[in-house]
Amino acid sequence: MNVDQIELKKNILIAGDHAGFHYKKRLFHYLQHLGYKTQDFGPYSEESVDYPDFIHPLSEVISTESSSIGILLCGSGNGVAMTANKHKNVRAALCWNIDIVKLARQHNDANIICIPARFVQYTDIELMIKTFLTTAFEGERHTRRVNKINC
Repeated sequence: MNVDQIELKKNILIAGDHAGFHYKKRLFHYLQHLGYKTQDFGPYSEESVDYPDFIHPLSEVISTESSSIGILLCGSGNGVAMTANKHKNVRAALCWNIDIVKLARQHNDANIICIPARFVQYTDIELMIKTFLTTAFEGERHTRRVNKINC
């Protein structure tokens, strides 16, 4: 996969919890190096935090800005996914391998990827993010289903 294929127009928002802090920090710098406009919503240290304090503000932006996507990292990925998905127009997908990432984009038009930092190696995370950014939503029959997600 060529980095040139990645849509650099996207605004990438990143947040997580203390378990995902080190990966978040590395990923933030990696994406900036690739030329992305990135915004770090926290946390800003590895001290224990309440992840909803960071996930709700990020999700609110994603819910209103179609040009933004989110990356969330926490221990299991579940808490951040549950929190993000409370927001209208957010489709946060818990992903732990490339196949899940592809399907989340192709079939669900996911706009936030949630990664379980305690269960995925950092090198895999970079590949997952590249896949997330370069995989297109297939539309067609999936559009009807995605349009039924919001309450």
